[in-house]
Amino acid sequence: MTRRTLATLLLIGAAPLIQAQLLSDQDARDQMKYDVQYLASDLLEGRETGTRGEQLAYTYIAQKYASIGLMPYGDSATYLQAYTFAAEPEVGPGTVLQIGRKKLALHEDFYPLSSSASIQAFTKLQRLEFGIEAPDLGRNEYEGVDVTGKAVAFSISSPDGIHPHSKFLAHHDLRARIDNAIKHGAAAVILFNEDPNAEDPRERLSSKVEPCSVPVVFLTKNGLKKLGQDGNPVAIGVEIRRPQRTGHNVVGMIDNGRKDVVVIGAHFDHLGFGDEGSLHRGEPAVHNGADDNASGVAVLLQLARDLAEMDEARGNNYLFIAFSGEEKGLYGSNYWTKHPTVPIERLNYMINLDMVGRVDSAGNMGINGVGTSPAWAELQRIKVGGFTLKTTDSGIGPSDHTSFYLQGVPAIHFFSGTHADYHKPSDDEDKVNYDGMLRTARFIESLVTNLNDDGKVAFTKTQEVSTEDAPRFKVTLGVVPDYMFDGKGMRIDGITDGKPAAKAGLQVGDVVVRIGDKDVTDMMSYMKALSAFSKGDTVPVKVLRKGSEVEANVTF
Repeated sequence: MTRRTLATLLLIGAAPLIQAQLLSDQDARDQMKYDVQYLASDLLEGRETGTRGEQLAYTYIAQKYASIGLMPYGDSATYLQAYTFAAEPEVGPGTVLQIGRKKLALHEDFYPLSSSASIQAFTKLQRLEFGIEAPDLGRNEYEGVDVTGKAVAFSISSPDGIHPHSKFLAHHDLRARIDNAIKHGAAAVILFNEDPNAEDPRERLSSKVEPCSVPVVFLTKNGLKKLGQDGNPVAIGVEIRRPQRTGHNVVGMIDNGRKDVVVIGAHFDHLGFGDEGSLHRGEPAVHNGADDNASGVAVLLQLARDLAEMDEARGNNYLFIAFSGEEKGLYGSNYWTKHPTVPIERLNYMINLDMVGRVDSAGNMGINGVGTSPAWAELQRIKVGGFTLKTTDSGIGPSDHTSFYLQGVPAIHFFSGTHADYHKPSDDEDKVNYDGMLRTARFIESLVTNLNDDGKVAFTKTQEVSTEDAPRFKVTLGVVPDYMFDGKGMRIDGITDGKPAAKAGLQVGDVVVRIGDKDVTDMMSYMKALSAFSKGDTVPVKVLRKGSEVEANVTF
């Protein structure tokens, strides 16, 4: 039988070829090391969702599930659950720019921005300085200037630079300046940078930015030399392809014939060669993600091996889910909880393993979400592993347990801590602490066995620490966005009790399309709208609820 044929049989749910056995500590460490070495190898090219690397990873995990003896619990009696998502946009060959008689070279002289429409324009150049309209600050660059049908060009800086104490801080936002140019009738927007203290906009396109109605490009320093003067003819075309891709969760079950199901999850995707979210600056490089999160998957697989053999843990069934799409916004766990392969009401609790490969010498272990059930008091009574626990109550955080908490499932997240290699190519296998991973597995096994006879544990809602309170915001709406939503607006996936949205009667599933006089088309415009208000302001918020417009007054 060829290797390819074997892999295919395993993915479609063929009977396991090898029966799992309880491993010694040394064998367990060796097996987890083998798992991390493969998942974090250059061969998998950073395991970005929707790529060949993801395919190699989910094939490997499915083979491991089969060898352990897990029942397939994905789509159509397989281990895989597929979902589609909007992939990173791509620049097409129809992207061209000519100013006067000078043809500018794509990437060398200019590049389109994520906010650009895919459209052509044939017009004339109209230069502004910064594209700022602020009459209250004594500056209105549009006064006496007709930009109707023109290609408006301006600097991304401001009259007093780009810094937190700028008089024009409220006008630094490039999207706001682009939208204002369009409001004045611009047929295209050309940006450039003459300020050494201002950072050029990202060339890499983002699927999270809503395109505007005109072409938008940025001139490099080389391209700026070719900009020319007012009245020069401009031929501009932008082609941005927005492909759909497919991600995969890997789902398998230990069926002990019980009603209640414990979910053990870990995301297996990472950042590829430097997906959005990378903290690497420089040429593209493979982000192997040994700690984030090959470590969590390796512990998940070890738990599956052990729990399959532990008589003292047979009070529940155990569903193991390796999620993809976590780095892009909890895509995989969001999808599974909205399209569950086991009814949500059967779920007892969820344990999420995300970055457990760097346990420090003091034995510190972070556990988030302990406020989601009184049952988590058991954590403090477990001495196995010798950990010093650092806990937080909130059920909401930047990992896959959040998706389960929002469905009313008690959920905790194990996390061994941050480090200088986070989201960088240097997060490699040789820095992983396998003894710490083994201690983590043994700790969780003790937790599971201690809860084995407790029946279904109680769920409690937690007081949330809003992730919206970035320094530039003075207010928060008190909601959790649905990061999988790719329509127009910002869809609400969770609402915090006692916060403005809850008090105003907004509901999960509402799509926010306007806050005050600010249109909301995507996450970027949502954040921009919030930044315009202060504590105590009362503003109308318009949402789409089951296809109908609903307006509520929100007091921040």
